[in-house]
Amino acid sequence: MKDDRAQASDGARLARLSFIALGVVYGDIGTSPRDAFREAFHPEHGLPVTPDAVYGVLSLIVWSLILIVSVKYIALVLRLDNRGEGGILALLALLPRQHSGLVMLGLFGAALLYGDGVITPAISVLGAAEGLEVVTRAFAPYVVPFTVAILIGLGVLQRRGTAGVGIVFGPIMLVWFLTIGVLGALEIARTASIVMALNPWYAAQFFVRHGREGFHVLGAVVLVVTGAEALYADMGHFGAKPIRLAWFALVFPALLLNYFGQGALLLRTPEAIQNPFYWLAPRPFLYPLIAIATLAAIVASQALISGAFSLAHQTIQLGFGPRLTVIHTSRSELGQVYIPEVNVALMVGCLVLVLGFRSSSALAAAYGIAVTGTMAITTVLFYAIARRRWRWSAVRAGFVAGAFLLIEGGFLIANALKVMRGGWVPIVIASGIFLLMTTWWRGTRLLARAAAGRSVPLERFFAEVDHEQPARVKGTAVFLTAHTEGTPEVLLHHLRRNKALHENVIFLSLVADEVPEVPEPERLTVEPLGRGCFRVIARYGFVEMPNVEQLIERCCREAFGGTREDVTYYLGRPQLLPTRTAGMAAWRKRLFVFMARNARSATQFFHIPREQVVELGMQVEI
Repeated sequence: MKDDRAQASDGARLARLSFIALGVVYGDIGTSPRDAFREAFHPEHGLPVTPDAVYGVLSLIVWSLILIVSVKYIALVLRLDNRGEGGILALLALLPRQHSGLVMLGLFGAALLYGDGVITPAISVLGAAEGLEVVTRAFAPYVVPFTVAILIGLGVLQRRGTAGVGIVFGPIMLVWFLTIGVLGALEIARTASIVMALNPWYAAQFFVRHGREGFHVLGAVVLVVTGAEALYADMGHFGAKPIRLAWFALVFPALLLNYFGQGALLLRTPEAIQNPFYWLAPRPFLYPLIAIATLAAIVASQALISGAFSLAHQTIQLGFGPRLTVIHTSRSELGQVYIPEVNVALMVGCLVLVLGFRSSSALAAAYGIAVTGTMAITTVLFYAIARRRWRWSAVRAGFVAGAFLLIEGGFLIANALKVMRGGWVPIVIASGIFLLMTTWWRGTRLLARAAAGRSVPLERFFAEVDHEQPARVKGTAVFLTAHTEGTPEVLLHHLRRNKALHENVIFLSLVADEVPEVPEPERLTVEPLGRGCFRVIARYGFVEMPNVEQLIERCCREAFGGTREDVTYYLGRPQLLPTRTAGMAAWRKRLFVFMARNARSATQFFHIPREQVVELGMQVEI
């Protein structure tokens, strides 16, 4: 009986997460039918709306969904989780840091996904607002202001958390997928021969017959797989099972039905290419469809936004970015986070793009580069990790990765041809973020090297204590240190200035492991050092958030007595002085100093009681 109840509870939780995933994970890829066919036959491609072209484009669309989304991401890449967490940085954490080339490649892929996180909400909401012009051109002057209002509202909504947003958006996307599936099925029933496009031979023939024009069309076909990378990044929010269930049970069938329906419509009515998605709807249903499409396009932004939050959290924990405000929005799902600074940056970036480009067509050229670049980098990392984790042979891993790279490389080159028409946007955004991440990574290594050079071996410190015989005062002193050996620099500074030590002295090191979560039994290591000193090492995964106050309370309870009210926390506040020494260019050192000054304080980030903190200033040259 208990087993039945447990299974029912697990089933209910899986269904709930799958439903929420509709509104968070599949918004972007789910709204692609609105644009893909129309963009493929855009006049600039010079592609006529003939039966062979329709069959060829449809075959390309179908097999892109099958190979890139269903096979690569759903079947393979979701298996390459880092203990349940997904995304490029989670993949990167599975590789040794000495693979510096792959580390840099993975960081640039993450930076591209940030760029996509800025572009997707802008183009999705702007494209949805432009649907108002289908009703009447009188709405044209209000499209941009309406878009700006929606983006601001979407940004405000994020503080409700992923689950809260998913509860709101899930029903919208459920209605959306059912609607587009039914509309497509009705059209297929009129021209059943369209199902022949399942044959990949039509895709091959398309390139033979249309050559250069056919290759340019790939830049539009890639629209059908936008959102696949965010699908992987959002795995930590929901887990792989709900994402797979939602895809195969509803999303994939609805997309196929709608794409085939549009193809069938174009065979009967070639002039419908003006907007084949809306032409699927009977005239009385057009206005409700525009309303549903507008809501769905707003939802489409969510996959990239929540994915950006996950990436930012992983970036911080893995040491590639400064401390930011991380708010966990779910008690049951550890990966669901909200980061206000990232939310504001995304919202401002979206508004700048909307006000700068003012139409979805102008932004379309920027849309595919970030997506295809990130996908190709994920494939390269997939090869390395499949060899390492699954023990695949070089031939097997190379064949699978090579097949994906062949497809994604075609998409990337087709989109790269649009660099001068807006494709530069994601490249500029990604390059800037990549610069910040690598600057922080190298800067923290320089800072750690400088601190290690000033560190004193434990034996020498104890010899100094025995010689000076400093006064011992009641209570516990906690000194945070990035090192698990030697003596904390803040402790040395304190002892030489105050000539006193507490009865209990804790050297606390917070170590970020390259796994999402550290099992609780492995969390804490307490090593007595003698003379009332203890070395405490606390390990955390890259989706976890350290809470120093809780750690010390546990230490007091289990190791050396006392209460948390008797604890004083000593933190260093270094004044960083950039020098012209080797290690990093002087201008990048100044950038690192700027980032460090604006990072969230250790007191806030590690949840340390403000009233029990003493900060000691010191100058550090880097």
